[in-house]
Amino acid sequence: MSKPLKYAVFGSGSWATAIVKMLSENLDEIGWYMRSVYTKEHLLKEHHNPSYLSSVEFRIDQLKLSNDINEMATYADVLIFAIPSAFMFGELEKLTTNVSEKTIVSAVKGIIPESGLLVGEHFHDIYQVPFENIAVIAGPCHAEEVALERLSYLTISCADPDKAHDIAKNLSSDYIKTTISDDIIGTEYAVMLKNIYAIAAGIAHGLGYGDNFQSVLMSNAIREMKRFIKKMHKMKRNINNSAYLGDLLVTGYSVFSRNRMFGNMIGKGYTVKSAQMEMNMVAEGYYAAKSAHDLNQTNKRKTKTPIIDAVYAILYQGKDPKTVFKKLTEKLD
Repeated sequence: MSKPLKYAVFGSGSWATAIVKMLSENLDEIGWYMRSVYTKEHLLKEHHNPSYLSSVEFRIDQLKLSNDINEMATYADVLIFAIPSAFMFGELEKLTTNVSEKTIVSAVKGIIPESGLLVGEHFHDIYQVPFENIAVIAGPCHAEEVALERLSYLTISCADPDKAHDIAKNLSSDYIKTTISDDIIGTEYAVMLKNIYAIAAGIAHGLGYGDNFQSVLMSNAIREMKRFIKKMHKMKRNINNSAYLGDLLVTGYSVFSRNRMFGNMIGKGYTVKSAQMEMNMVAEGYYAAKSAHDLNQTNKRKTKTPIIDAVYAILYQGKDPKTVFKKLTEKLD
């Protein structure tokens, strides 16, 4: 009988904390890497993350905590990364451990800006991890609802179905239902794109657009997502599945959506900098908007992305949200 695989989570935000909580339902020990010494010491003493999902109490005897990324990379067989995409490159620069034979799981919601690659592609190109050893976690699933143990669904994408089943099994519980997929690239792009569309939904709300427009915006967003993903990675997929449409809807509408909140502040007149400072959280869609826009511009055959273009114009070109959205309404149907 083979030994059970060891799991480690990298990151200390709300999503990383939620993943550790899910794993703690099934595993006797979970590795957990966090950069902050304070967070680690607080967890050891108070048994909860001081900054995120602080209502979640952990059994410390289940956790192997470390501020050393290489210690965790050496310890575990399955490495789950839940670090914001903007900080991934800097964290991975510390990595000296050979991870080419590890299973890498991306719970990162965006492209790594420095390489312009999806997380899975980055690990494949830079760290020689085979594609069959790379998996992606997609929603629809808010960390805050995991903390409350409200019924949530996850999709685990991996080219190796055995690995996908093992990861799915260890994340499953009474309140977490899982399914598997082989669309690694498609789900990873979907996870990135839905945050851009959530910012758009927030901007619309901040500008005073109502539910009628929001429904049109989301309807156009799922079709835009389908075109974009098909251009980047053509394969048979049902864009109406939970990993695509479901994740888009919850991120676009939920009160827990930090990307919608960020967009709402922009629509109400905040500058990008002031909105980021006031939130004190990372809105992944901000970085994703530039990555998606640049990817589409450099693609030989650009696809039509009016919503991404509108969000990019507001966030990176300083265009007036009211004017940009007035033009956007003419392009939607």
